[in-house]
Amino acid sequence: MVISLDVGRGGRRGGRAVLLALLLIALPWLAGPARAEIEPGDLTFTVTPERNGGADPYAREMVLLRIHGVYRQPILLEEVIQPSLANFTWTQLGRDHWSKTQLPDGQSAVAFDRTVAVFPHHAGDFILEPFVHRLTVNDVGTRRTVDVRSAPVPLNVAPWTAPTGGPDAAEPWWLPSRDVIVTDSWSRDPETVKLGETVRRTVTLEAQGVLAEGLPPRPVMRTRGIITFAGPVARETTVTPAGPVAKATYVWDVKPGVPEVIPLDAIMIPWFDTVSRTMREAEIPARQIGGGLPDRETDGGRLATASPLLAGAAGVMAFGLGLALLGVRRDRTGHRLPAALRRDLRRAAGARDLAAVRAAVAAGAQADPELAELWHGEPETRARLAALDRAVYGPGGGEAPDLAALARVLSRPRRAPSTGGAGQLKPLDGPA
Repeated sequence: MVISLDVGRGGRRGGRAVLLALLLIALPWLAGPARAEIEPGDLTFTVTPERNGGADPYAREMVLLRIHGVYRQPILLEEVIQPSLANFTWTQLGRDHWSKTQLPDGQSAVAFDRTVAVFPHHAGDFILEPFVHRLTVNDVGTRRTVDVRSAPVPLNVAPWTAPTGGPDAAEPWWLPSRDVIVTDSWSRDPETVKLGETVRRTVTLEAQGVLAEGLPPRPVMRTRGIITFAGPVARETTVTPAGPVAKATYVWDVKPGVPEVIPLDAIMIPWFDTVSRTMREAEIPARQIGGGLPDRETDGGRLATASPLLAGAAGVMAFGLGLALLGVRRDRTGHRLPAALRRDLRRAAGARDLAAVRAAVAAGAQADPELAELWHGEPETRARLAALDRAVYGPGGGEAPDLAALARVLSRPRRAPSTGGAGQLKPLDGPA
């Protein structure tokens, strides 16, 4: 830049002042870095649907939308404008995430990420309208608002073609999920409940990739000889980065109306495994009302006030019962994996983790060796366990069995086979 001034001798001081002012005005231009205007490719914004197993989803099945932006220009303000999504239920998973990134040409940029879970209402071919990221950027020293649009996204929702189940069937309930866990608890052991007494049963159903309103209604628990009072259903949704986790809690107050032992059948809850794309079943386990040992807390006071004669008779009966129990393997509750091990086994099977499944099997065998004997006494179960061992420990590996089916088989309750001498006393120590 050349600045020429023509001043006389008497105006030298004034000319110097004007020159200094011009230099001060031009200084930002001379010293500041040059800023390029916004060019194509400086601002990119994409929306990518994440399909389970790469397959088209069914109605009410979760689809994750990965929203991603990369911006070379400094961002001053921003706002995401979302389309209406009229045919979908949706929820945002967590907060937006901003980070620094490096482009293939070596330049630095900022990255924006958001995840939205959508649940289609019905089958059909849909087009997700563009998402808009409204940005206020610094364009050559000037604040400028720019709308960056994503491309329209086609999303096909497949119709259910299997002969049973599916999202349009009223029964069985349609529950698409990555994993389903059932927890069954009682306020006291139901086998100790007597005629006229009440016990509370609480069943918790937890499903991954589902909103709370997508969980099934309260299961029907009906059988001859009991009176049930159903409580309200509590539902809640927990948002995680991998998707929502829904939980429903069902409560019943159960009162036996007959003095006999009352069996409660298992309740099966069908659900669709969105990972393996197959139908599965979660089980509310079978139990029985009555028929067990008396409850110590309720009977203790009564025995304490009884006469010495009755107390002595009760002691003799208790001693005889203890000796009788020495000759049997288990009481009438049978053999079954503890609830915690059943949950671990189902989780490991759902994750296709062979080592974790084998560890859960070993823990169950250690907790109840007699149950392990019953497993090995079943030819089909024994073959599946052998296939699992070959897949885990074999030198070249082996074909793994169906882990989900193996978990279901091992989680079922078993009763030891009755023998003719099961009720007889075993001989005391010493020669027979």
